[in-house]
Order: sequence, then C-alpha cells, then structure tokens
Amino acid sequence: MMAKAESVTRMIAGHEVTISNPDKVLFPKPKYTKLDLANYYLAVADGALRGAGGRPNMLVRFPNGIAAQSFYQKRAPDSRPPWIEVVTLRFPSGRTADEVVPRDAAALAWLANLACLELHPHPVRADDLDHPDELRVDLDPVPGIKWPQVRQVAHVARAVLDDMGLVGWPKTSGSRGMHIYVRIERRWGFDEVRRAALAIAREVERRAPDLATSKWWKEERQGVFVDYNQNAKDRTIAAAYSVRPRPDATVSAPLDWDEVDAADPADFTLGTMPKRFAQIGDRHAGMDDEGGSLDKLLELSARQEREGQGDAPWPPHYRKQPGEPPRVQPSKSRLRAERYPLIEVSTGKSKKEALTGLSAWRKKNPKIAKLLKPADVLVDQMRGRSSAWYRIRINLQHVPEKLRPRTPSPTRKRASPRADRSGSP
Repeated sequence: MMAKAESVTRMIAGHEVTISNPDKVLFPKPKYTKLDLANYYLAVADGALRGAGGRPNMLVRFPNGIAAQSFYQKRAPDSRPPWIEVVTLRFPSGRTADEVVPRDAAALAWLANLACLELHPHPVRADDLDHPDELRVDLDPVPGIKWPQVRQVAHVARAVLDDMGLVGWPKTSGSRGMHIYVRIERRWGFDEVRRAALAIAREVERRAPDLATSKWWKEERQGVFVDYNQNAKDRTIAAAYSVRPRPDATVSAPLDWDEVDAADPADFTLGTMPKRFAQIGDRHAGMDDEGGSLDKLLELSARQEREGQGDAPWPPHYRKQPGEPPRVQPSKSRLRAERYPLIEVSTGKSKKEALTGLSAWRKKNPKIAKLLKPADVLVDQMRGRSSAWYRIRINLQHVPEKLRPRTPSPTRKRASPRADRSGSP
C-alpha cells in the first residue's frame, strides 16, 4: 500500500502552489479529495475566474470535509503568499476586512488548499467597491417545490429582464435553485441595485403569483422565492462553477437559456463538469461584453412605490432603513401570529444534527407531523461571525388549535447570533 503524500507542489500561472494533505477526503460518498478539488478548479479556471475573479471573496471553508463543521472567513489568512491579492471592504456593521481577490488559476488552487469548496464573490470589482457591476436574481424554492417550477419562474424572470432591456445569464445554484446574473453599468450603488432587484421580484410575482413570491419572511412564502436581498451590500452567493457541500459534490453550472428546460442540477458535479467545460467551454463567456442599464427597473420600482409597494424587509443584521416596513416576523406580530403560529422544535451545530432532532420530534408528535405541508418546516441557518448553526421551526397553520403543542420551544444554551433567513440554496 502506497504511503499518502504529505503535500503536492505545482507551478501554476508562474506561482508555486502547495496542496497540503492532498489525500484528505472532503466528500465521503464519491471520495473526492482536496487534490481533486484543486484539479477541478484548475480545469474550469477560465470560467470560475469569470464569475469570481477580480472580486473580493468571502471564504467558506470545510477543513475536515462536508460531514464536519464549516466556517466563514471574511479576512484573508495572515499566512498567505505575497502574490495573493486582497482588498479592504467596509461592512454595514462598520467593521472592515481584507478579503481575497483571486486573479488567476494559482489563486484558485490556493483557495482549494484551504478547503474552500465554494467561491463567494461580492458583486463588485476590486477597483470600485461601491458600484456593483452585477445584479443577481436568486430563485430559492420553498420545501416541497420541484425543479420544473424553478425553471418556469426562471423563464418569467427572463421575460421581465428582456422587457427592461437587460440580459440574464442563468446557472444552476448547485443545490435546489437557480441564479440569473445580469451585468450592469457601474453607475449605481448597492441600495439602488437592491431596489432594482426588489422590482424584479415583485414583477415576477405579479406575472406568476401561483409560482413565485417576493415575501421575505419564510412563513409567508409559497412557490419559488425571488430573493432580492442577495443584492444588499455584504451579501454573497455561490459563484459559477462553485462546488457545493452536498453528498454528490454538485456544482453551480452556467447554462444557455435553451438548456434550462432540459438541465438537471444533479448532472453537474465535480466529476462531470471538467469534461463539459473542455467540450463546450464557458456558457457565460460573453457575459462581460456589455453592461446594461437599470433605468427602466428603477422606473418600475418608482411606479410600484406610487402604487403602495414601498421598501421591503432587509436582512436582520442591517440597520433599519428609511421607508422599511416594521422588521417583525409575522409569527411574532400580534396581528398575524394566529395565521403563522410557529414553534421551534430542533437546533444543531450542523443541518444534519438539526434534522435528526426534527425526526425525533416527528416521532413524538405523529398526529401533528402528518398534517404538515413541506413548506411548514422552516430550516434556518443561523450565522455568527465565523460559523453557523441551524434551527428548525414548524408552522402550525395546518394543525387544528386543539392539537397544537403547549410546551415552550427549546432554547439554545449559548447566545444566538442573528439568523440569515434567506435560506439561499
């Protein structure tokens, strides 16, 4: 039996890159290793850099694989090579951080060595951190919604963008949803881009009310959520070609629009994408050719506001914004609590642990469990500064009041950080 290599060093893009513990398994089911991850990003480097290159990136690290705890890292490691570029970002909280700006394949391999499965770029270029050049339409299906409905909503979103004179570039999220990227001129700030995204979400909902929603609070959603808040400052989503922390190592796959109706997210993995990339190249190769204008979308936003649709809720860690409605969950509002009666049934350091708690709760409450709809189970990822944990809440709206449990919800022993309730797939 051959001894495992302690490290592998390669010359990439003129830089020496070392992959430590190259045989460490990151994906137990297909047995993909850290070296496999590095080789993957080298194989799709041109496309991955089109999505994340030249932008500050937040790091999401899985040092012991997807079955173990992961953590978020905004600040670039101090012990980085001198050729790794960083840029200083200022966040809504007032804090700052030097974030990594990948420029070449060597940087991608270096990130893979840190077990960064996903690339999480901000929608700005490193040379102008105040004016996004990318608007992101994030289609996030609620539990129980199948992939064909996501496709339907994607086509509605494309039609909205066409009417606004904008070009959408679709990709699978690598999980259950879809992302549509829109290149825009660098003329607007984050708040205006977010407002334009909110206008898209509301227009998609207006055109397809049975398929899509723009409602921020999970207990109010149905169908496919168009997550406008992914365009708020400091928000990131998994970029094109990102490897997702899922058992089969699915990846976020750029698509042509004529592929959307036939595409199956499960077909695009760390193992299959390099061959596709070698055969057809990057489906988003022309994305940077021209940036579009938000003028029509902002006109639509103004019209929506005149019709009574002002601002919508922001993520919980943002300061209260002018014109924003009360930032109160429907389940905690006296006026709406009866419609959205929520209980917390499980928490865990990982999603798997929280889901195990949910299974135990279902066994103890079989009469209630059989009355629940898929969308009644709300899985929240609760983010701290560097790590995440999970909680699961149940919406009892379909459970007769006489059957609803009277016991208080469990509480977490440690102080709870604010929740990221977008649940981006």
